[in-house]
Amino acid sequence: MGEIASSASLWGVLGVVLVVACAVSVGLIVMLRPLLLRYALARPNARSSHVEPTPQGGGIAVLAATLAATWVGVLLASGLTSFSLTRLVALSVAALLLAVIGAVDDIRPLGPAPRFLMHFIAVGLVIAMLPDDFRVVAGIPKLIERALLLVGGVYFVNLVNFMDGLDLMTAAETVPITAGFILLGLNGVDWVPARLVAAALLGAMLGFAPFNRPVARLFLGDVGSLPIGLLLGWLMLMLAGQGQLTAALLLPLYYLADATVTLVRRIVRRERIWEAHRSHFYQLATARGFTVPEVIARVLVVNVTLVVLALISVVEPDPLVDLPLLMLGAAAVAWLLLTFARGTR
Repeated sequence: MGEIASSASLWGVLGVVLVVACAVSVGLIVMLRPLLLRYALARPNARSSHVEPTPQGGGIAVLAATLAATWVGVLLASGLTSFSLTRLVALSVAALLLAVIGAVDDIRPLGPAPRFLMHFIAVGLVIAMLPDDFRVVAGIPKLIERALLLVGGVYFVNLVNFMDGLDLMTAAETVPITAGFILLGLNGVDWVPARLVAAALLGAMLGFAPFNRPVARLFLGDVGSLPIGLLLGWLMLMLAGQGQLTAALLLPLYYLADATVTLVRRIVRRERIWEAHRSHFYQLATARGFTVPEVIARVLVVNVTLVVLALISVVEPDPLVDLPLLMLGAAAVAWLLLTFARGTR
């Protein structure tokens, strides 16, 4: 009975966190938008899908709401250890660091070297605070695994930034992933700080989404997409560390596939991969006849499918089940990429 009461209490805290994050996000956007209109206009470039100057910097509100609501949840939740709180502090500091470098880059574009240096510092801080016994793949030496996690974390931060090039795209990715992560808590993935972060980010993105729906009145900017990439990557890392590697791969699989295939194609063509471009599959789709709502609807459907597959992988923790689930997820993503590449007939 005590466990049931504790579980009910946690779900109540998660609900409060979500509502607080949504309200704070909307309130801050309403307050900041006039300033962003004046000082932070994103003008169309080679990467842009918009044709009119649009204010960017909505990520300030999203990140502030996420962190504020997370720490409200910490105050309301019980049973958190000092070490788990230390890790949460490190995550918050790293997210703020990425937000600062993103804000600077939004105003005055930086070169790739200083950007990547700060990305490695931020992700490195999070990796350094992992428990000594934290492992994703036990057969790999710990030092090599941590180095791979560092490089993978920086890549994930940047791929979320790369994919933030269409109205509602980041919301269509973040909302299913965070909602799915919270639902996975019903089946043993019950690390409270991570679920607080997921609920807070979900609420903050729901608050931002109405301002970003086509035609967007506000963009996240790098100040938002970089720390959101860090938070999503951290959630997937926590999931993998709980023995749920299949779920951690399935949830962000569309972003991983679109960004990675596009990157490989650009490398093969010997393009400067750090420069703006419009060759992501979702960008090809809009250039080949799909409307923005049609693209986002398809991305959302595939992402919800991936959430369902991830849930099944947790309910049925069997390697013989994991492989078919990964194949189904890969097939759904491949269908979407091919659909975007073909365009409308």
